[in-house]
Amino acid sequence: MRVFVTGASGHIGSALVPELLGNGHQVVGLARSDRSAAALEAAGAEAWRGDLDDLDGLHAAATAADGVVHLAFKHEAMVTGDYLGAVADDLKAIEAMGAALDGTGKPFVGTGGTLMLAFGGIKGRAGTERDAVTGGPRVDAENTVIGFAERGIRSSLVRLSPLVHSSLDHHGFAHQLIGIAQAKGVSGFVGDGANRWPAVHTLDAARLYLLALESAPAGSRLHGVGDEGVPFRDIAEVIGRRLNLPTASVEPQDAGAHFGFLGGLVGLDNPTSNRLTRELLGWEPTHAGLIDDLTHGHYFDGVS
Repeated sequence: MRVFVTGASGHIGSALVPELLGNGHQVVGLARSDRSAAALEAAGAEAWRGDLDDLDGLHAAATAADGVVHLAFKHEAMVTGDYLGAVADDLKAIEAMGAALDGTGKPFVGTGGTLMLAFGGIKGRAGTERDAVTGGPRVDAENTVIGFAERGIRSSLVRLSPLVHSSLDHHGFAHQLIGIAQAKGVSGFVGDGANRWPAVHTLDAARLYLLALESAPAGSRLHGVGDEGVPFRDIAEVIGRRLNLPTASVEPQDAGAHFGFLGGLVGLDNPTSNRLTRELLGWEPTHAGLIDDLTHGHYFDGVS
């Protein structure tokens, strides 16, 4: 299968590209820069120059492919405060690629997040793949991907855990939390820290995208979840120990001042089940869990 991958040189893409190639697929990766293009070509993939604003280019690349995996998102805009702009541009890109696949039966694998379930009001239990939110930022993109199934596209959507961790992670939320703790001199959690975040190892996530591309039924919601819910206080305590910093509670009203753009997320309770995903695709997470990776992994290499 000739697979067009956006975000191919990014965190998850850097694990997915060799996974796809190792399973006999050809990979065409979206590349914004010469550096990204060179990295893709060195890995054995073909580079397609462009970005998420190049809607005609995205449409052309999807037309020439046997399937699409959409990983890219304007994370820089999110961090700098233009989250809604990034969300709008993501939806336009999805629609451009989807239009190229209408009626073909080809696979389109999109990306969402489990935290949208918490924002959508799932409380007091683990969110499941059957849960759906009617609308909102990023949720509209998720629902658009699922809706592709009615247009003759074998679409699926991977809801990723907020913490996707491994030595391939260089800019994710784990690094953000470590950086905040260093800057503040304390590793914080909100309230009593009992709220739970799911997590998944990058290599397990990449395997899930491969399986989704190859065999997920049209309209499938899938959960990229290994640890179904790690208490946020446990995460803060590991970071505190590794940095030799105290761990302390942050009042909910002070979360924005302490955690910056993560302030609206760190207090969310987001336990998430992966049972239906495992049953549907035979996917089983096999790599290190979050706490083990934070304790023994690369996250504190070079940190004094």
